Amino acid sequence: MLTWKEIISFTTKGNSTPDKRVEKTEAEWKDILTAEQFRITRQKGTERPHTGALCSVFDEGKYNCVCCNTPLFDATIKFDSSSGWPSFTQPIKENAIKYHKDVSFGMIRVEVMCNTCDAHLGHIFSDGPEPSGLRYCVNSESMQLESVDK
Repeated sequence: MLTWKEIISFTTKGNSTPDKRVEKTEAEWKDILTAEQFRITRQKGTERPHTGALCSVFDEGKYNCVCCNTPLFDATIKFDSSSGWPSFTQPIKENAIKYHKDVSFGMIRVEVMCNTCDAHLGHIFSDGPEPSGLRYCVNSESMQLESVDK
C-alpha cells in the first residue's frame, strides 16, 4: 500500500517504470479524444466540481485511462469524498500512476498522470481515509469505466 511519504519520494526521486509506453502526436490525440478529454488530459485542465459523469458512479469494474486504456483504479477502492471529483485511495498497480510536483496557481500540489501515456488525471492529497490516508482526486473525463460483466 502506497503512503504519502512514498508519493512525495516519487516526485523527487522519480517514478516507477510503466509496463509499456504510449506516445502520440498532438494531432493523433485530438483525433481520438473529445475536445473536453483533450483539454483535461493533454492540456492539464480540470472539470468543474460535481459535473463529471463518474463522480457518483460506484459500479464494479476498472477505471481505465481514456487516452490509452491502461487500468488505473479498481472500483473497490473508490470512495465518496464529497470533493466533487471521483476519489480513490490507491492505484490498481504502483506503476500505473506517475507523480509530479505541481506549483501552478500559487499552490504546491502533487499531480497524478497516467504513467503509460502521461495523461493528466488530477491530483493526490493526504486527507483520504485510513489506512493509506490518500485521496486521488481524478477528473471523470480522464477515465472510462470498464464494467464487470455479471
